[in-house]
Amino acid sequence: MLRERVITAIVLLALLLPALIVSSAWPFAVFALVGLAIGAWEWGRLNGAPALAVPLGVLLALACAAALAAGWIDRPPAVVWWVATVLWVAAGASAVRGGPAAWPRIPQAVRIVVGLVALWTAWLALAHAKAVGLNFLLSLLALVWAADIAAYFGGRAFGKRKLALSISPGKSWEGVWSGMVGALVVAFVWLLVERSVGAIAPSVYGMLANRFGIVVMAVVVVLLVAMSVVGDLVESLVKRSAGAKDSSSLLPGHGGVLDRVDALLPVFPIGLALVSL
Repeated sequence: MLRERVITAIVLLALLLPALIVSSAWPFAVFALVGLAIGAWEWGRLNGAPALAVPLGVLLALACAAALAAGWIDRPPAVVWWVATVLWVAAGASAVRGGPAAWPRIPQAVRIVVGLVALWTAWLALAHAKAVGLNFLLSLLALVWAADIAAYFGGRAFGKRKLALSISPGKSWEGVWSGMVGALVVAFVWLLVERSVGAIAPSVYGMLANRFGIVVMAVVVVLLVAMSVVGDLVESLVKRSAGAKDSSSLLPGHGGVLDRVDALLPVFPIGLALVSL
């Protein structure tokens, strides 16, 4: 298992790094398009529509391609971020409250459409973040990764109170608090380094601190970590409802695409909504 995880990670990095390094945003946008189109395929399968899985992946890819052709990765309508924010805060929180048992009771068409909207707005947010600058993109990725790593170790060391037992038995409130602390540490260190050495493009931390101050920046970081947990829980409850361990087996040792990006899906559009204020 470990060997498969390492090999898969190396292959993905080999594909991702060139798209990150080049100054143009479109190679990364295409990379993300392919990944999230696969995510749409997985979403269809998890929601009881295997016959529609491929068409859903093609539909999402076409929607992303249309936005790319329209130049939206450089100049996206700000309303997109707020639509995604409302979707994740309202629908995401409602889904988590209902749990796996309530998920199948939502009409299948609604579940599929909501998933496609979430994936499309996340793709546009990822692509636009790269257009803003590599520093901005990496700072948001680092926030999610730091929160995930800190939550894992904090939960193992201190976890006692379960966060959502019916959805993800391994998660605890102590893990969530640890994730928030880990993300705050990364945010303050990132901001300190950025202000010390300078940056061609600001990070999300630099943008927030410059516009609203350090305290507001810290509050936003905590909020984004909370939403990353919602993204993780939503994907977990959908899998549990479908009786699936992973979203697919396309990434040996890692599961599927949704397993790897679930926490990112709400963070990027919500982060861009708050930065756009």
